[in-house]
Amino acid sequence: MGKLAGKTIFITGASRGIGKAIALRCAQDGANIVIAAKTADPHPKLPGTIYSAAEEVEAAGGKCLPCLVDIRYEDQVRQAVGETVKKFGGIDILINNASAISLTPTEATSMKKYDLMNSVNARGTFLCSKECYPYLKKGSNPHILNLSPPLNLNPRWFQNHVAYTMAKYGMSMCALGMSEEFRPDGIAVNALWPRTAIYTAAMEMLGGGASVKSQCRSPDIMADAAYIILTKDSTKFTGNFCIDDDVLNAEGVSDLSKYQYDPNVKLLPDFFLDSGNPDDINNLKVKSTPKTSSNRKHISTGNTDLDRTFEQIQANMSEALVKSVNGVFQFDFKDGGKYYLDLKNGEGDMDFGDAKTDVDVTMTMKADNFVKMARGELNPTTAFMTGKLKIDGNLGIATKLEKVMKQVQSKL
Repeated sequence: MGKLAGKTIFITGASRGIGKAIALRCAQDGANIVIAAKTADPHPKLPGTIYSAAEEVEAAGGKCLPCLVDIRYEDQVRQAVGETVKKFGGIDILINNASAISLTPTEATSMKKYDLMNSVNARGTFLCSKECYPYLKKGSNPHILNLSPPLNLNPRWFQNHVAYTMAKYGMSMCALGMSEEFRPDGIAVNALWPRTAIYTAAMEMLGGGASVKSQCRSPDIMADAAYIILTKDSTKFTGNFCIDDDVLNAEGVSDLSKYQYDPNVKLLPDFFLDSGNPDDINNLKVKSTPKTSSNRKHISTGNTDLDRTFEQIQANMSEALVKSVNGVFQFDFKDGGKYYLDLKNGEGDMDFGDAKTDVDVTMTMKADNFVKMARGELNPTTAFMTGKLKIDGNLGIATKLEKVMKQVQSKL
């Protein structure tokens, strides 16, 4: 048995993704794992429930208590903590993994989404820490680990999604404040964040295909880094904002290729870290599109790459495509005017200017990046993750644009 044998670890949002990966790593030591998450029934697109995760934990060598918990609600958290103590006798480690995300600018962020992110990320982390604290004080080498970024005040990380950044930084501020508050109790409080994008089922659902996956690391790197942190002396290692590969490098692990899906592909940097240059993912040059007059009613057959791209999309429009996509797109090109694409009504429609009906998704980008996406040279998810593409509106419909792009790639 390993260093965490017999330790009780309470993990929020651990039915899938990074949280589950950490649970499985700790289970290998024979730890007691509490899966505190809100997925009891299978999701149509996201695999994993608290019960399926519990089965995997026990198969890996640990004991598990699946708890149906929405960490926005105090009574549910308190009940889950109580059930944990009743079953395992206490709590040694808390991992605040659960998080909500909406990468939208201020005007496009509904207060419902704002409240969700702050209730889960900042408030949920505070609440779980508060409820676990009395038991952590009695725990063996007690730790709290928040999966949140360093407090980087570069405006770049606020300008496109200030509500999400505020909520995520709330988790980081909990780590900063509680590390000092709980230091006299011997409770370590640290934060952990990935250097690169981590490929999970949630990213896949948002449209990340094989090309995006190849630029990511697996959740295992976060699990291994978390294990290292959780096995350190809680009285000595606290108040740190850790990056996954830095943690591994400090332990002498220099070859990280096993965490890559494709070691030959450049990795995609994650949010909130200034290191790395995401702009060099694709250096192909495409000539820009001149602005067109607002009274232009048809896509011309001129020489511009953007016109040719829209011509091919127009040629592929059909009732079947409209039925499949069922969305209206507004494109706002910073260097090429406005276009719309109606794949919701009739056999579809497109033209310059503003859409003639309600818009489901507005996409803001440079015209040459749109052309690259159409040619298959730039994946839409990659563009979104690196700030080359801003999306306002229905993300589910936005992901269907990739299907449209694939139909025209061979013709451009």
